[in-house]
Amino acid sequence: MSGVRESFTAEVAVIGGGPAGLVSAIALAAAGVETLLIAPPRADDHRTTALLAGSVTALTTLGVWDVCRAHVAPLKAIRIVDDTRRLLRAPEVTFTAAEIGLDAFGYNVENRHLMAALYARAAEVNLSRIAAAASAVTSDRAGVAITLAEGATARVRLAVGADGQRSLCRAAAGIGAHRRSYPQTALTLNLAHARPHQDISTEFHTESGPFTLVPLPDRRSSLVCVLDPARAAEFSAATDAELSGEIERRAHSLLGKMSVEDGRGMFPLAVETADGFAHGRIALVGEAAHMVPPIGAQGLNLGLRDAATLAELVADTRRQNVDVGSPSLLARYDARRRADVMSRAVAIDLLNRGLLTDFIPAHGVRGLSLYLLDRIGPLRRAVMREGVAPASQPRLMRGEMI
Repeated sequence: MSGVRESFTAEVAVIGGGPAGLVSAIALAAAGVETLLIAPPRADDHRTTALLAGSVTALTTLGVWDVCRAHVAPLKAIRIVDDTRRLLRAPEVTFTAAEIGLDAFGYNVENRHLMAALYARAAEVNLSRIAAAASAVTSDRAGVAITLAEGATARVRLAVGADGQRSLCRAAAGIGAHRRSYPQTALTLNLAHARPHQDISTEFHTESGPFTLVPLPDRRSSLVCVLDPARAAEFSAATDAELSGEIERRAHSLLGKMSVEDGRGMFPLAVETADGFAHGRIALVGEAAHMVPPIGAQGLNLGLRDAATLAELVADTRRQNVDVGSPSLLARYDARRRADVMSRAVAIDLLNRGLLTDFIPAHGVRGLSLYLLDRIGPLRRAVMREGVAPASQPRLMRGEMI
């Protein structure tokens, strides 16, 4: 920004510069919508993202994927191992992408490479960026007023709230949320290992939650290890050598000797869903709309489907010369996203609570479910297809420009 009292105008403002916000802004700008991206500089992010097939297709369609390609590892198979010590244990199950005609379920990429590719593409499209935070958002019947850092303002017809779980936009829209916190903390980090991962993601189910190793290029993987808070604090305080040894033990030396890299993250787990995804000229995407535990690579992929769906609706509405912040557009967006988000949030919540409970029948149900998936091919393939590419997807995720 060049002046502290500048005033900006656009058709749409995207507030938030994470992947869901950037995809929203790039898709809108690529469709010819005058778009303003309001996003302060972001801190370094050592986490990774497993992008499922539909998300990869959307990024390819938007011209982002070629920049990422050198930094990704394919997920050709997903192995689930019951590593609990309980009476009723589930069988080990491996799902392979080739069984449903895919080269890979998706690709794992470090967030720093994904963000660099998104910002590079954002610089190429007709997109205005303000590298500052929004401090206030107010909507009325005619538009949305946004106050920026140092007093600058913006006025738009539609605001896209991509500003995370403590969303200013969600509060401004008067939308509540239902949240359930878990007695769990997720440790995230990247590591090197002696043996090749063979493009297989392995998820060990433990009494405290999943312990998941996801391939990265070469002999490296990312880890999401879900622990009770006390154990997580011990892990956080451990030396690199101590933590490397403990992770190798928990992985049953599957990938040989391990060496953790810099950049540990600790995140308390919760599931949260907004009571609505749009209201009063404000639409929510990503964690402003929903948050789920890091199970099954659903979180960010849900957010990218939000972004692609909203951009498609805005582009279609604009071509019909209808107000892009109209109540009818917001109602259609809410309706199109609700079933997808709610069904996956419920499924992930049930799976996670099933690992935590000591209720023996719940262990039996989980074991039987995995047994049936392992034994019944049509059922297994249907579940894999729905997990990777839901039956109803926005056009970007089918490889079509909006």
